[in-house]
Amino acid sequence: MTEKMTQEQRLDTLVEAFKADSVQYKDLQTPEDNEGKRRILRSLMNIRMPRKLDDSLLTLQDEYLRERIRENGIVTLSKIPVIRNGMSIWQGDITRLAVDAIVNAANSQMLGCFVPMHTCIDNCIHTFAGVQLRAECNRQMNQLRIRYGRDYEQPTAVPMLTDGYNLPAKKIIHIVGPIVEGRLTKALEQDLADCYRNTLDLCAENRLRSVAFCCISTGVFSFPNKRAAEIAVGTVNKWLDEHKGRIDRVIFNVFKDEDKAYYEELLQYSAKRLSGIDTKRPHRRAYL
Repeated sequence: MTEKMTQEQRLDTLVEAFKADSVQYKDLQTPEDNEGKRRILRSLMNIRMPRKLDDSLLTLQDEYLRERIRENGIVTLSKIPVIRNGMSIWQGDITRLAVDAIVNAANSQMLGCFVPMHTCIDNCIHTFAGVQLRAECNRQMNQLRIRYGRDYEQPTAVPMLTDGYNLPAKKIIHIVGPIVEGRLTKALEQDLADCYRNTLDLCAENRLRSVAFCCISTGVFSFPNKRAAEIAVGTVNKWLDEHKGRIDRVIFNVFKDEDKAYYEELLQYSAKRLSGIDTKRPHRRAYL
């Protein structure tokens, strides 16, 4: 039945179904225009707690999201040039990238962003992956709480691997970056370097040959953008030199023009610049 539905019909059905599913917003007035309906649907998905969704509705959600992603345009590796040492820069929406893994800047609860229509990458990834992603993250966190205690939160720089669901990316690597509250310290810089190294280790262990990093810890986590780019490029470049042939492509996904300029300068002219961190320090490994 859902195969015969248009995208507009899918949207109408999903909006009403997610309204009914929310209980609190079941009487919310639905806008007449498609853009307004999309905002309502995304908002309801954003606030939804991880719980089972009817199978037929889940199928409809998947069909709708995959068509939306096709409309946005899927970007393959062949469209992203290599600058040096298997590293690339791509500016745009990370949910469009058809790579083995994308990296999500997560919070320590690891359940995604619950703020309706928030523009953070965590919100975007969870929205276009579908409600299955929050459910999987919740399952993994529940397993970790059984093991480490009910107050467990994901530590900084410990990556968690999930499926990509409706995204073009096969997998998502969720990682909590360091939060800068005041002065930037060497310990915070080391934590950020660990984020990149641990993620690359996880990719290699799971035979993920291409990965797209977001700008971890910048934005609301307040890590200075330029220094974050220096650490990212320096750490990734060194890892690739030390693990020849383990990963084919690393993409630095940027959204702001400021970040794009930093990465372009670093990759084009000074990719081997020392990052000023202790590269010999043992780094934390993922629990899962």
